[in-house]
Amino acid sequence: MKFPVLIPNIFDHPFTYSSDINLNVGDYVEVPFGKKKINGVIWNEFEQNQSKKFRLKKISKKLEVTPLKKTTIDFLNWFSKYNIVPKGMTLKLHLLSNQAIENKTNSNFSDYESTIKKSNYKLNDEQLKCFTNLSKKNNKFCVNVLQGTTGSGKTMVYFNLIKDKIKQNKQALILLPEIGLTREFEKKFIDFFGFRPAIWHSGVTPKNKKHIWNGLSGGKIKAIIGARSSLFLPFEKLGVIIVDEEHDQSFKQDEGVSYNARDMAISRASYENIPIHLISAVPSIETYNNIKKGKYFSHRIVKRYKNAKLPEYELIDLKTEKKNKNSLLCEKVISKVKNHLKQNDQVLFFVNRRGYSPFIICKKCLKNFTCPRCSINLVYHKIINKILCHYCGYKKELVEICKVDNERCEFVYSGLGVEKILEEVKKNFPEKKTAIFSSDTINEKNSQKELQKIINNEIKILVGTQLISKGFHFPNLNCIVILDIDFASRGYDIRSLEKTVQLYHQLSGRAGREGKPSKVYFQTINKKNNMISHIINPDPYIFLEKELELRKKFKLPPFERFVSIVISCKDSRMSEKIAFDLVTLLKKKTEGNILGPVNAPIYKIRGKYRNRILIRSNKNINIQSQILNTVKKFKLPPQIKLSVDVDPINFN
Repeated sequence: MKFPVLIPNIFDHPFTYSSDINLNVGDYVEVPFGKKKINGVIWNEFEQNQSKKFRLKKISKKLEVTPLKKTTIDFLNWFSKYNIVPKGMTLKLHLLSNQAIENKTNSNFSDYESTIKKSNYKLNDEQLKCFTNLSKKNNKFCVNVLQGTTGSGKTMVYFNLIKDKIKQNKQALILLPEIGLTREFEKKFIDFFGFRPAIWHSGVTPKNKKHIWNGLSGGKIKAIIGARSSLFLPFEKLGVIIVDEEHDQSFKQDEGVSYNARDMAISRASYENIPIHLISAVPSIETYNNIKKGKYFSHRIVKRYKNAKLPEYELIDLKTEKKNKNSLLCEKVISKVKNHLKQNDQVLFFVNRRGYSPFIICKKCLKNFTCPRCSINLVYHKIINKILCHYCGYKKELVEICKVDNERCEFVYSGLGVEKILEEVKKNFPEKKTAIFSSDTINEKNSQKELQKIINNEIKILVGTQLISKGFHFPNLNCIVILDIDFASRGYDIRSLEKTVQLYHQLSGRAGREGKPSKVYFQTINKKNNMISHIINPDPYIFLEKELELRKKFKLPPFERFVSIVISCKDSRMSEKIAFDLVTLLKKKTEGNILGPVNAPIYKIRGKYRNRILIRSNKNINIQSQILNTVKKFKLPPQIKLSVDVDPINFN
């Protein structure tokens, strides 16, 4: 008998094999491919247009793995078409290092035994109302949006929804945007449910991943907290999907296979016919638009849990306030922070840039430092005395001989970074214990220890980047000083303002979560900055409504589909030529409005020159299919890499 077998590679179709074994769609098998043996899945369609007849190879064996469900196969087929990704690469996302994990009778899943304890948490009136309404829509596919100000207790609402599913012997998936959030979130989960969830992200060991993959496939594990990739795991009986911080741009996978995990989660929920709940303080524009169109159901919590007050806001105008010479902090900010410290409050200075300075120049020879592999400035990290590229990882020590006098360069450090602010903080508050909170300092090895020090108020002053805005609960944090508001919302994409409002709204919500009076200070040179008014407005839907009107006026997403194509090559002339040739073909073969090619804003990354093409189209047109058919006919030289990003978020 003939069987179509999809294998995890760059091909967009299954391969035909023969077998005497009785096999069904979804069975995992081992097959010979080239000189190797590889795992694959019996697919639901044969390869089309087989012009040549080949002697069929035989399937080596059937693997002892719970078969892949038809709904999952349908989802993976849809994912492939929507994101213009070969089916084999889509299967690669599902398998673990290209392997299906066979069932083992001696596997022990007692660590994940889902015996739910009685919870001590009681929902308040607002939470209970949302839970009751969401429970009515918790049995079949629908998209619910739970919007609530930070600290309103949204997590407890969806924990109760998950509890109902686990009691029905179903599985729950909670998607989080950042790996750094999983440890704290796991503690919160255990405290509520009384058992451990599985954790899934790039930092989990291969051994544990095999155990979890197997446990989910066999239905032994009931709850998983994961990053984007957990969406492709082999759930036996998935009952609900939660996307926490659904607006977060970290859900967008930009490298390798590009996709938005939030949107793909909605699709998977549709194929599984299960509910999905999108959680956010400030929903994405796309989500808000779908609420307005009636496609998503909106549920809102207005007040904070236990009626804790939202922080008050104060603008400190650098044009009128006294500023110490050579200081980044004005006297009023220093005075305000001292008052908070006297009240035993924790203080956060926020600047959304890692390192010490993003731009370095020698004032004698005027030499500046750019990455040799990328067309961006190197960032100086003073703590390690190195200049780093945050794109390719290139780094070197900052020691240079000046061309003017053969002595050492005299550097000028331009721009703000957390390390520079830390210097200022130590200079003004020398007796207080301080720490940087960024992805450079908070990692898997030390995160638990550092977080506990912050929670215990042992660290009095934090200097942080956007990482600190994402879901952490610091009970003593009652003062936030925002130092970079004048430089925010600058970027290469149409979502800059939306992302900035979401970030600073989340950040403000870190303050005053235990009910003590709290304050957020904006140190600014522009008190009339419209963005500040959007941030301090307690109703984010007002901003979203205005932004949506603007997008509609200029026919921007979500009112049009955007598809980005990037051509990259080590030879800049070849990259440009291929990009122009592809544009010529796309204009003939697709109905979209083709823009470009142009040099990408970051023209070179990892030694490759990049040319960008942007395709805009009406959402009623199946533009992905047209692009796929065009690209298939286009002869691409082996030196060229072509990347396609449907619904791009970044335009770097």
